[in-house]
Amino acid sequence: MTEQLRKFFSDGTTDEIAKKLLGKLLVYHSTAGVMSGYITETEAYLGVKDTTAHAFAGKRTPSNEPLYGVPGTVYIYSIHSRLCLDIATQAKDIPEGILIRGIQPVQGIELMEQNRAKHGFDLTNGPGKLMEALDITDKQMNLLEFGDTKLDIDLAHSKTPEKIISTGRIGVSTQGSWSEKPYRFIVAGNPYVSKVTKRDMNLTTYGWK
Repeated sequence: MTEQLRKFFSDGTTDEIAKKLLGKLLVYHSTAGVMSGYITETEAYLGVKDTTAHAFAGKRTPSNEPLYGVPGTVYIYSIHSRLCLDIATQAKDIPEGILIRGIQPVQGIELMEQNRAKHGFDLTNGPGKLMEALDITDKQMNLLEFGDTKLDIDLAHSKTPEKIISTGRIGVSTQGSWSEKPYRFIVAGNPYVSKVTKRDMNLTTYGWK
């Protein structure tokens, strides 16, 4: 991982980093070819104090160990039989992270469509959907760092959101005081966002400046 990327994932609070991640280019170098997309939707999880987080109250297991890694560590986990992609933030042993929930496809769109047997906005407008589109089917990259594996974040090629909307996170536990915290961030108007209605889509700019 480059020093620039490591600094990106540790400079600021995790919710601030989750907002900065919108518009950055997620790149996956698969054996079939390169696939990439602009990040459109993220969720921040603030570790030991966050009642919805995998590391709440300091929980540490082999499964969530990547969260305790250096900033920019890959954390792939499964929920409801689908894989999700998370990135560790903050210094080592501070188990905070960001879930990537959606991307706007840029490169390798035909590959993504083959992998998902879908096309259009439904291709990558959700955390499980984007993993299926990228054909990431296991957790072998866990504990590795972005840029040192097939996954990378290209900071040089990015888009700037016209507006960022904050909402409650999707599908989290309803228990505890953090269940309704506004730590889900989306590019307003982008159609590659989960649960977005047609009337809220901006099909001219897709929500970018």
